[in-house]
Amino acid sequence: MVNNQTIGDRDTRPSPLSSEDLAVLRDNLREQRLFREDQLRQIAAVPARADEPVRRRTAAQTEVRVKLAASARMVLADVEAALDRIAEGRYGRCQLCRRAIDRDRLMIVPQARYCARCQQVREAGR
Repeated sequence: MVNNQTIGDRDTRPSPLSSEDLAVLRDNLREQRLFREDQLRQIAAVPARADEPVRRRTAAQTEVRVKLAASARMVLADVEAALDRIAEGRYGRCQLCRRAIDRDRLMIVPQARYCARCQQVREAGR
């Protein structure tokens, strides 16, 4: 059989996820969930040192904590949604175009909801 593909051409079809890939991604997402939950607990924790008077937080410190917590909650929601998609058998499909999300993208961003093309379109529209 002759390969008609020229040197500059590439197969742009997403590589499928194996059951091993899915297991690795599920474990990664579970670790991320634990990390984000712990991060939120730490952000919410108030320093409780009996030998130190309670200090007032500056507006800047409070703003940083609020933004960190919001970011952690957003990532946690994305991770939870990805775990739900795995459980429901919908993981790895773009939520806009319904095409498969590339395996390499999922290995880097396992909570990805969109293929690279749709993600670019969404970001360009912001």
